[in-house]
Amino acid sequence: MRESLSTILRKQTLANAERFYTAELKEKESLILGAEERALEREHELFDALVAWLNQRLPVLLRLSSAVAQVDVLQSMAQLARERSYSRPEVDSSTRISLVRSRHPVVEQLSTEPFMPNDVALDTEELQLIVLTGPNMAGKSTYLRQSASSCSWRRWARSSPWNSAQIGLVDRIFTRVGATDRLARGQSTFLVEMIETANILHHATSKSLVLLDEIGRGTSTYDGLSIAWSVAERLHEGPATPRTVFATHYHELTALEADFPRIVNFNVLVRRRASGSCSSSY
Repeated sequence: MRESLSTILRKQTLANAERFYTAELKEKESLILGAEERALEREHELFDALVAWLNQRLPVLLRLSSAVAQVDVLQSMAQLARERSYSRPEVDSSTRISLVRSRHPVVEQLSTEPFMPNDVALDTEELQLIVLTGPNMAGKSTYLRQSASSCSWRRWARSSPWNSAQIGLVDRIFTRVGATDRLARGQSTFLVEMIETANILHHATSKSLVLLDEIGRGTSTYDGLSIAWSVAERLHEGPATPRTVFATHYHELTALEADFPRIVNFNVLVRRRASGSCSSSY
């Protein structure tokens, strides 16, 4: 055997074979088996070095990231406003809410049909409580939600989905929308509705926005109408007089307009395509 060859050493004797190794192979084996451990050690070294480097420059990096975040938000809002024809609201200290041709930002984008914009007008002097009536699927709940989203958007958005808007002070937005129960707590749909309505009556202020959808529907017609009527009276008479949109199928509530000066009736109209036969009763 030539001198250039490594010494061959016996490693293992098997039944039908012998295993041998050289010093070079042993060295390679050690390198391979310890590679993962050395890689982890090196990774920790590099990570600790990076953290130490960042700690020395943390104030500068925080200012830079804040500036980049502001630029990103403003650029995104500007792009959104341009693509979807949004406009900036006039925000003041009054109690007036006036939205001209407002839309629901999510429904508008998800709907396959063109969104029908609506006006919203509320204040604490003449248009404090709107009684909103109309057929099912006409858009009453969407009207409520777009009113809430518009008033919440104005706190952070430079522009929002309307042609023009004036939005005064809104300290909180209270909603009683949808039908849910809490069976684990022994609370029926009607009880949940009453608990949430009572919370609104106790905590709403004259600067709040209250949105009510079908109050009293979880019980008998007579009792439900009585509850809805009482809630409307309380919201109008106070002690707090929040701006309110009250969507309902109790058309008897439209009689409130004659007795209470700040209650106004609004209704949602539906335009149907002409067809050869009548498919509904409205």
